[in-house]
Amino acid sequence: MRMRRKKNLEERLEACGNYLFTIKSDDKNFRTALDDKKYFNYEELFGNNNPIHMEIGCGKGQFVCEIAKRNPDINYIAVEKSANVIVQAVEKVIEAGLTNVRFIKGGAEYLPCYIPDGTIERLYLNFSCPYPKKRYANHRLTNKSFLALYEMMLADGAEIHQKTDNMHFFEYSINELSDYGYTIKNISLDLHNSDFEGNIVTEYEKRFSDLGQPIYRLEAYLKKN
Repeated sequence: MRMRRKKNLEERLEACGNYLFTIKSDDKNFRTALDDKKYFNYEELFGNNNPIHMEIGCGKGQFVCEIAKRNPDINYIAVEKSANVIVQAVEKVIEAGLTNVRFIKGGAEYLPCYIPDGTIERLYLNFSCPYPKKRYANHRLTNKSFLALYEMMLADGAEIHQKTDNMHFFEYSINELSDYGYTIKNISLDLHNSDFEGNIVTEYEKRFSDLGQPIYRLEAYLKKN
């Protein structure tokens, strides 16, 4: 079901000001669009040269808002396709007075046009759409095609942290990451009943956990050299 467009959405998005960047590309083929680089200047974007972490699929912003509060010396870029959803995330960050978060509205496939190579030191994939039908596997954010895009953006040894409630998607992700050359560590098959400390519960995570569903989590890193 298509989400109903929120009232005053355009005005709310405009009010997000310098916190929100919208990807606009005349080239609908992202493979050729990647040739047109429009790299962000992080010092202009954040006013400092702190490390950059990224969340793809930030939803309403609960995770990025909380982790940015806990880590004021890290800058966060949060990515979300839906205007209806991302506007709530940006408003949450502005209301909290956080200056170390910026948002990108658009598809992850275009990110290497804007993110300088080797500059993201950690990537979070929280409850990405699992696209359960096999014919849509190339849309999964842990598909090898996306891993190739992340490789451009990620610093050497940077970690991917993934959480999901979908066991089959989790198994798929482990296979894709391993086949690509990632080393996987800290695998949890039931995060909320593990000894993992410092977990930030997302909106989706609470919903699934309240239903008694286990939460799956992993960390993975790729040594480029």
